Amino acid sequence: MFKHILVPTDGSELSQQSVKSAVMFAKEMNAVITFFCAEQSFPTMYYGMGAIFDPHTPTKFHEEMEDVVNMILDNAEKLANESGVESKKFILISSEPYEAIIKAADVNGCDLIFMASHGRHGIDGILLGSETQKVLTHSKIPVLVYR
Repeated sequence: MFKHILVPTDGSELSQQSVKSAVMFAKEMNAVITFFCAEQSFPTMYYGMGAIFDPHTPTKFHEEMEDVVNMILDNAEKLANESGVESKKFILISSEPYEAIIKAADVNGCDLIFMASHGRHGIDGILLGSETQKVLTHSKIPVLVYR
């Protein structure tokens, strides 16, 4: 049924559980997995009179983020390889993770997004929502939510 699954992960405990379940699911479906992590973009800096700014800061930020993202994705790929599931990793830099998830699924030709529910509760859930909810709202391909 599903042949290419996008599995977004941020390295959190729930996300790691989702990766394990996605690998088992992909194995049963004989599907390929693309593990995805949205690398946070460098925050916008506002300059004014007397602002002090190290011009190397954006580069250092990107290098550190890239190291973290690669570690998260390498761990996911290792789990898939140990289970005999074909996988690859994909990274996009984005300030809006839900948009990056949908774009990653499109660019990689995925037919399913398998992601963890990080559901916010109470007032935070009403005001902020979650990336999962945003993906569910905007995705044109099926989304399987792991809880």
